[in-house]
Amino acid sequence: MRIEKRMKYEILGSDMQVAVVELDSEEFVQADAGSMFFMEGTIDMDLRLPGGWVGGLKRLIVGESFMLPVFRSKAQGSKVAFSPPYPGKILVLDINNQTIWQAQKDSFLFAYGNVAINISFIKKFKVGFFGGEGFVLEKFTGSGKVFIHCGGMSIERTLNKDETIQVDTGCIVAFEETVKYDVKTVKNIKTAIFGGEGLFLSTLTGPGKVLLQSLPWSRIVSTISGGNMGKGPLGDVGKIFGGD
Repeated sequence: MRIEKRMKYEILGSDMQVAVVELDSEEFVQADAGSMFFMEGTIDMDLRLPGGWVGGLKRLIVGESFMLPVFRSKAQGSKVAFSPPYPGKILVLDINNQTIWQAQKDSFLFAYGNVAINISFIKKFKVGFFGGEGFVLEKFTGSGKVFIHCGGMSIERTLNKDETIQVDTGCIVAFEETVKYDVKTVKNIKTAIFGGEGLFLSTLTGPGKVLLQSLPWSRIVSTISGGNMGKGPLGDVGKIFGGD
């Protein structure tokens, strides 16, 4: 059992991971709807409205849950476990006054501590439309730990100031708020048309940490549907614009 700042948790498994949290009396975690796996001991379940009515409406508009479930321990040593909706890794983000993280929509699993969970809208149309993350990100502020999940393997990179990494659209999981997120067009259009890599690449510029995933959900869906998202012979044309 790993212990950090009074929080006791363990992450089990390799490719199908589960996070188990042990709570002292009156400690609680807030989670994504439907992510709870099992509970041990005495745990009370309730609902919370992060960000008030405005925050709830924002989440509702973008397809998220209006309220988030809260799991509060009523006895020492009670446990609650959470599991992601598809194969991959569970990642832990440390949130404090100096470190604010933004993550892709639907990556949030649960949070421990005084963490505010808000919706962050991407202002640049090009980034929102072609960046693979859409116009919506989840923003975590406050103090505590946030557990998110990614598809496949995860790679963490720490970028120095003005250092840039280019990533296939959809492969970004999360990044610190200090990182600049943009989208750029590939120079060789032949690669986009005939190579299946897409016309656009997501660009992250430091300083700050970024987390990448090797298997975004869009690739899983595309593979299951035969590579064309179930849209027939012209479905693969969409890869020219997005890669995935």
